[in-house]
Amino acid sequence: MNLLDVQDKLLVTGGTGMVGVALQKVLPHATYVGSKYDLTNFERTMELFEEVKPEYVVHLAAKVSGMKGNMDALGTHYTENVYMNTNVLEASRLHNVTKVLSVLSTCVYPEFATLPYVEEDIHKGMPHYTNMGYGFSKRMLDVQARAYRDQYGSNFVNVIPNNLFGENDNFHLVESHVIPSVIRKVYEAKRSNTNITLWGDGSPQREFTYSNDLAEIILFMFNNYDGADPINVGNPGEHTIKELCEIVCEFLEYENEITWDTSVSNGQPRKPSDNTKFLELGWDNDRYTDFRTALKNTCDWFVENYENVRGVR
Repeated sequence: MNLLDVQDKLLVTGGTGMVGVALQKVLPHATYVGSKYDLTNFERTMELFEEVKPEYVVHLAAKVSGMKGNMDALGTHYTENVYMNTNVLEASRLHNVTKVLSVLSTCVYPEFATLPYVEEDIHKGMPHYTNMGYGFSKRMLDVQARAYRDQYGSNFVNVIPNNLFGENDNFHLVESHVIPSVIRKVYEAKRSNTNITLWGDGSPQREFTYSNDLAEIILFMFNNYDGADPINVGNPGEHTIKELCEIVCEFLEYENEITWDTSVSNGQPRKPSDNTKFLELGWDNDRYTDFRTALKNTCDWFVENYENVRGVR
């Protein structure tokens, strides 16, 4: 089965978000749904499945925030995501969906896991306290997928990208991830000719995956993987937050002063993941978009669409 040939039978939850919009370029004939259906409500989730009658599902919907947003609402991030995940998988089972692919996060890994992260270590300790609620909710998606596979024979698979970014991201100053937050702060400081303050000291290192790349990865994994174990699919290669900021300042031509607020937690120092198993399936690291190119695309899109960007308007 090639998903390209049956995309008219595919339902994508979270289909109006960053990754959903990117996936629309790859699979334009699928059904994409956003907040019209409250997936935390089982009856509404069942209504969606009864209306669309999907044979395949890509589950992207999630309540997501940056570090501060996660810390301010650990319970909400856990509860809403667990409800969504449980409802989507149960509705998929009841409607005899052939395959579900869900997107997890490196937040599932324990705070003190051996680096780089390997899939076998997901459940061997507590997630970092800054994203405990979100991290555990994504772990439970793995647990439910395995349980359904064991009891019902469900073909539910999970992929783990690293930090996502790209066009159509959420650029809210508190609820967004680091790249959209930095882009917005730098751009607005340039417009107002002011200095900016960024959280932490800039030393943490992160790996980043471009949303357009994840769209291609989802198609690849749907066609090439039916296993129970989640697979790391992120783009390898670490960048410090300070380096990221310098590149954004270069692209947006910002030259004013930057202050690092060290009273704010840095979060985890490093979160690299090992994508060896992904490569063994036939993926090639050369297929990832160069980081600077992807970041330039994202900066350009933000500037061109500033007035209508999610999190700004």
